[in-house]
Amino acid sequence: MDTSIYILGFVIFLALAFDFINGFHDTANAIATSVSTRALKPRTAIMMAASMNFIGALMFEGVAKKIGGSIADPALLDNGIDILIATLIAAIIWNLVTWWLGIPSSSSHALIGALAGAVYVGAGSENVKWHGFIEIVEGLIFSPLIAFAIGYVVMMILKWIFAKRSPHTVNKGFRSMQIITAALQSFTHGTNDAQKAMGIITFALVTSGRLETMHVPLWVKIAAATSMALGTSIGGWKIIKTMGTKIFKIEPINGFAADISAASVIFSATLLHLPVSTTHAITSAILGVGSAKRFSAVKWGVAGRIVVTWFITIPISAVLAGVIFKIFF
Repeated sequence: MDTSIYILGFVIFLALAFDFINGFHDTANAIATSVSTRALKPRTAIMMAASMNFIGALMFEGVAKKIGGSIADPALLDNGIDILIATLIAAIIWNLVTWWLGIPSSSSHALIGALAGAVYVGAGSENVKWHGFIEIVEGLIFSPLIAFAIGYVVMMILKWIFAKRSPHTVNKGFRSMQIITAALQSFTHGTNDAQKAMGIITFALVTSGRLETMHVPLWVKIAAATSMALGTSIGGWKIIKTMGTKIFKIEPINGFAADISAASVIFSATLLHLPVSTTHAITSAILGVGSAKRFSAVKWGVAGRIVVTWFITIPISAVLAGVIFKIFF
């Protein structure tokens, strides 16, 4: 059998491994608030997140096409497979490092930065679609700002509506509603994040000549959805602890506000075919909700460390992918 088949298979394996890691790396985004407020038991929350991630991943492909074709044209790259190998190894390394440190960094930033860096080094700057790259980065930058603003506004509205109600009664009601919002958050995570691996696999199929267009085959959707669901089923407890307890003390009404705010931003981006960071969306929504609750309640030192990681992920991933390409190819 042609060795290129094995190489393509290796790329698909790496993409699914990235998706798997993305699943347990980003599980915290969907369930941290519901677990921290005890709306859901950890194991129940994780299994629900895995199921909803799977369903969401199967339903859309616009983000996959955006990832696969907006940074580079796979049909024009003679060494596209090598570029993808460097991309995926770099993104996986950064995801594992930040997971180990318990920092909720962005898998989206890691993948996009790594792909741009690998294309730049492996094929030259003329093969990087800078307009598409900037458009994606703009979406990644503006989405957390929007999530922060929505979280702040939603929490202020809820404070005004329930100002005269007993906090115990209010939180008891919102603890039940958090089950719905956690499921919604998991679904929207699947609609956006799982498509990134789909886009990379489709990119590989096009650059290897086994697919003519950036249409995502059904088997790719099922493979990526399954991989993310399996990763989600493992969970990422280090990040759950950071998201659920270290930014500010989250109560059920806060968790509901953060989840509904983040889910609205992520799903809107999916409908616009824009890859966004679920990590950024939910973290920013939590910060916005915390600010509305009481500005001083937010542990801004922890928040600052998270934000720094956001800014350094793209350049570090790009450099890492470029170095890996240089070393191995």
